[in-house]
Amino acid sequence: MSDLLRLGLHDLHVSLGGKMVPFAGYEMPVQYPAGVMKEHQHTRSAAGLFDVSHMGQVILRPKGTMADLALAFEALMPVDVLGLAPGRQRYGLFTNDAGGILDDLMFANRGDHFFVVVNAACKEADVAHMRAHLSSVTEIDFVQNRALLALQGPKAGEVLARLIPDTAAMRFMDVARPVWQGAELWVSRSGYTGEDGFEISIPEARAEAFAKALLAEAEVLPIGLGARDSLRLEAGLCLYGHDIDTSTSPVEASLTWAIQKARRAGGDREGGFPGAARILHELANGPARLRVGLAPEGRAPMREGTALFAGDEGVGTVTSGGFGPSVEAPVAMGYVTASNSKTGTALMGEVRGKRLPVSVCDLPFHKTSYKR
Repeated sequence: MSDLLRLGLHDLHVSLGGKMVPFAGYEMPVQYPAGVMKEHQHTRSAAGLFDVSHMGQVILRPKGTMADLALAFEALMPVDVLGLAPGRQRYGLFTNDAGGILDDLMFANRGDHFFVVVNAACKEADVAHMRAHLSSVTEIDFVQNRALLALQGPKAGEVLARLIPDTAAMRFMDVARPVWQGAELWVSRSGYTGEDGFEISIPEARAEAFAKALLAEAEVLPIGLGARDSLRLEAGLCLYGHDIDTSTSPVEASLTWAIQKARRAGGDREGGFPGAARILHELANGPARLRVGLAPEGRAPMREGTALFAGDEGVGTVTSGGFGPSVEAPVAMGYVTASNSKTGTALMGEVRGKRLPVSVCDLPFHKTSYKR
């Protein structure tokens, strides 16, 4: 793994017994001695600490007004940026001219600038994309010297409040900049597990001390990529490059909740984003296929790439699949033709040459517990 980048907390992960594997160009901990199953269940019942410093952190500072920057930024995606209030965060999607998804991201209005977090594998391309389209209205700072940690689980709020009392009042998708031992933290109440929790950006020089302070709390265990994936799958959340990519539209990905009224047909700022013709057409008329939840019968998981059939007709493919520890059963997501997307539809998935029963089901598999 000599050609891979290392996280700033690499030595801490190794000291904690983390099993390091290649992921998105980095050496990342896939699990710790507790194992994926226990890490998953611990996050659902208490609090888990994830190192997500491989993600891209970007600051957009307006050269003119925040409103001008917001309008330019939302010209890159079918999302209402102008209407996002200071102190709040929103999910966004960069789209291409064909209506496909270049990346999904989180962006926060911090009063006098926007803070953006993008996927690790896409961050170089995303920054280039923003520089190509936004340089006339913003100064773009590709942040390089901060770690990003995620504290997730039903005990996350009370744990973080012991270190930073001001975070207790935060709601889901609130953002704040509290100080811990002289270091400014960039905190959002959000995450990728379906649980309550926080994502915390901290200067790299202070990251190890902060991580150790969190891990010293009885409720907190370190959590690796394995449990991160099973947690997000149970929560019905997309993984870029698997469940969504440049060929999938937000509508067929069942992400229409991310397209606010202002950007839809008849809205105050209808269209005007890449791929608007396709996306608005699909909103009005429905797409040819849809991302759905899939519940395999029996105990055999249906992994990514499993072909789906209705009778002898191929009708779709699994894009994410595995065992769901919280639901004690295999779970999967994938795309099926619109006519086969209704909850309860019986299909077959081809696993090692055998076709096994699977049914379309509602998402998420495990109820979310965000603090509204």
